Amino acid sequence: MFKNFRDKIALSGITVLSVGLILLVITFASAFGFLSEALPILSSQDLVQTFGETLAPLIATSIRVMYLGVMGWIGSLVTIRGVTIIANTPKTETVEPQKPQPQPPQVKAEPKKEPIPEVKPEAKPTEPELIVIPLEEMELQNAKPAQ
Repeated sequence: MFKNFRDKIALSGITVLSVGLILLVITFASAFGFLSEALPILSSQDLVQTFGETLAPLIATSIRVMYLGVMGWIGSLVTIRGVTIIANTPKTETVEPQKPQPQPPQVKAEPKKEPIPEVKPEAKPTEPELIVIPLEEMELQNAKPAQ
């Protein structure tokens, strides 16, 4: 069915990308349906009774919003993975036959009579040298010139 491994990777990337896009479309369609519903506004003289009546729909609405958020997050992750798979497929290289290029005539060099001696550079220390002078010795050195 497929000629090489690259085609299989590309097909799997396109499949993952399309699944992610389908999930995102379903999420947005569900969110549109959820937001286009008519929301009844309850009014009453008793605030406690109104709060009690609206608490159940408020909890249901928050659960649906979290559900839509998770669906959108998973759809975007799957879409990103599909794009990554497609972007990282190995590139096929087309091999073109090379034309033989005319080579310049080879000139034989005369052998040198005296070899040039190699000069080796001196090895430099990798770390700088650090000299530590104790404080007592510095005091003695400062006191000697004064005497």
